[in-house]
Amino acid sequence: MNPFLFLDNLRMQPDYKGQIVHVQDIPPKSARCREPEKPLHDFLAERLGQMGVDHLYTHQALAIDAVRRRRSVVIVTGTASGKTMCYNLPVLERMLQNHSATALYLFPTKALAQDQLSKLGMFGLPPRVVCGTYDGDTPQQDRAYLRNRARIILSNVDMLHRGILPRHTMWARFLRRLEYVVIDEIHTYRGVFGSNVGCVLRRLRRLCRHYGSDPVFIFCSATIANPSELARNLSGVEATVIDDDGAPSGPRKFVFWNPPVIGNDGVRRSAHTEATHLFSDLVEQGIRNITFTKARKSAELILRYAREYLSTHSPELVDRIMSYRAGYKASQRRDIESRLFDGRLLGVVATDALELGVDIGDLDASVLTGYPGTISSAWQQAGRAGRRDDESISLMVGMSDPLDQYLMNHPEYFFRKGQECVLINPSNPYILSHHLACAAYELPLPAEDLAEFGEDASQLAWEMAAEDMLGYRDGRFYWLPEEYPASRVNIRSSSTETYRISTEDGAEVGQIEASRAFEEVHEGAIYLHAGETYRVKKLDTIAREAVVERGEYGYYTRTADETNLRIVRTDESYPLGQATSYLGRVEVSNRVVAYRRIELFTDAITGFDPLDLPELKYQTEGVWWTLPHSLVRRLEQDDGYELMGSIHAIEHAAISLVPLLASCDRWDVGGISHQYHLDTGGLATIFLYDAHPGGVGIATQCYTRLKELLADTTDLLLSCPCENGCPSCIHSPKCGNNNSPLDKAGALRLLSLLLGGDSGQS
Repeated sequence: MNPFLFLDNLRMQPDYKGQIVHVQDIPPKSARCREPEKPLHDFLAERLGQMGVDHLYTHQALAIDAVRRRRSVVIVTGTASGKTMCYNLPVLERMLQNHSATALYLFPTKALAQDQLSKLGMFGLPPRVVCGTYDGDTPQQDRAYLRNRARIILSNVDMLHRGILPRHTMWARFLRRLEYVVIDEIHTYRGVFGSNVGCVLRRLRRLCRHYGSDPVFIFCSATIANPSELARNLSGVEATVIDDDGAPSGPRKFVFWNPPVIGNDGVRRSAHTEATHLFSDLVEQGIRNITFTKARKSAELILRYAREYLSTHSPELVDRIMSYRAGYKASQRRDIESRLFDGRLLGVVATDALELGVDIGDLDASVLTGYPGTISSAWQQAGRAGRRDDESISLMVGMSDPLDQYLMNHPEYFFRKGQECVLINPSNPYILSHHLACAAYELPLPAEDLAEFGEDASQLAWEMAAEDMLGYRDGRFYWLPEEYPASRVNIRSSSTETYRISTEDGAEVGQIEASRAFEEVHEGAIYLHAGETYRVKKLDTIAREAVVERGEYGYYTRTADETNLRIVRTDESYPLGQATSYLGRVEVSNRVVAYRRIELFTDAITGFDPLDLPELKYQTEGVWWTLPHSLVRRLEQDDGYELMGSIHAIEHAAISLVPLLASCDRWDVGGISHQYHLDTGGLATIFLYDAHPGGVGIATQCYTRLKELLADTTDLLLSCPCENGCPSCIHSPKCGNNNSPLDKAGALRLLSLLLGGDSGQS
């Protein structure tokens, strides 16, 4: 069935309750082509002809020209626009011209590296151009061969950090001849992970200088608001932005699908139930599709429910659907990708593991089960469907949380706003200190090298030396302990300490950073790993171990916590109407006090259990705004609203919308409200802060765009149909006070007072 006709048929089904709240028509786009300034190498031109490629798109030709001039570039074009050619063609041309040149390709996943290796194989390269993947799956017997012979290594930043840079003497040949570093999908390197990657790439550049090379960096990204800034923050190099996307695309409809309200309290039907129906209907109509979910468990359950439905209505289709997620063996993932590519599978339910550019062929539809957290990710997932000339549809199913409901009620925001900035902070001292230790282990650190890591790196190195974490002699810092520090640094977290997760018989299931242990592996927690579900029986904070038992559970768990905050330093301030906003450093004290058991799919809370766990403290960046006593008196005495319920509601709703300003998840942001805070002179104060030690720039983004954030918060509250507050506006699943007190009407009144006379920044 034609995808557009499928959309029309949905409206005529008996269970259709007006779920389609917006349809955005995206017109087709014709190809725009261009020739490079100089013809491609004859070998490449011949191979492209054999592949059926008789022309290059504008962005591909521009990238080739820039790289040939040894300029670093960041290519920012849509999904399936042919970004791979932007780096493969100039790199392979150089490999054919210079028989000693090498290149390093870095991908965010092993699957993507394998996919790109197969694309290199399509060129039928001469034997002297040896290519290979070097990651955790590479057999030991192949590693020495690749180090000594490979011209193009495909790897990831984890292997670069732990396996290549600390053993750089074994890679001397490769690093000495390194001419290109390709970093694909850089929009995925955000927050703490991206900040760590920024330090890793600076360590790479330092070793390249040591061996006499100065590679060109080629970055590729989905569309984001700050590609040049992100490339510079990741690597320390300036990169030319290439965003003149010449690739064609067919007509598409992007549909916002909001589950219907099923009760008087504003509760909506589960987004997972709606996605299951859409997925099953698409498959029944022969429309090849991919349905994205946020969690592995959700992917498995949607697959199970869809198979149950199809076994009754269309049993011949049961074997033509599958799930795809982390936890599958590499061979299983390759098989699913192959079956989806050649059409043996009609549909797949996937986590964001398939969001990136693994080639899965031409699909006709995509379903997003909930807003994935950033506009960039939403477009990436939607873009997995769509042939170059044919029609396609993408449906985003709204969940009941405030962020999803804001977008369902303000679709123009999504389509008008454009992409977010991706924020990282490689200068975060909690992160940088670990990488200075790694760098000192790799090569002693002189002052001129420290400058590469930021203006605060020198002071930090001296502080580390004072604490005997580094040695100092003859103008250089040294690593003192015997073991190499990279083995203890988790680049996907700001925490270096971990908890072991194991079964009662001692078999290790996994590990988790200490900063997340109390939230995710407390006693009674449901823990997901490799597609299996475990319940935590015991958490040993001394041995740093969580003991788990495997089983099938119809619920998941979410913690409640108590948070206190003190202001360490105020850096900036400006007036916000009658109030004042501030930016600075804060110390957060957090204690997990309980957890909720939440039923799968219905999200109904079925239990609430107390916990007794130690308090955690850390410093981070925060933004806060204070309310003068005169404003409070007007709210309480003149208007009759409750202060604590009003500021508490604003805090919850504002936190839920922060991902619209910064490329982050709502769980990356913390908040707290006080009627009288001692550090602000006893004024009523609302705090938002980076929920990561040191901060990654989220609070700064909120500070500079606070008026916009509060205006969006007002729109969220006004557009929600509930009277007194609900999960779609001011209720927070993270609230340690069980969402009490909350005053939606008071929050709206206070927001109008704040925004009505605001003369500060916007």
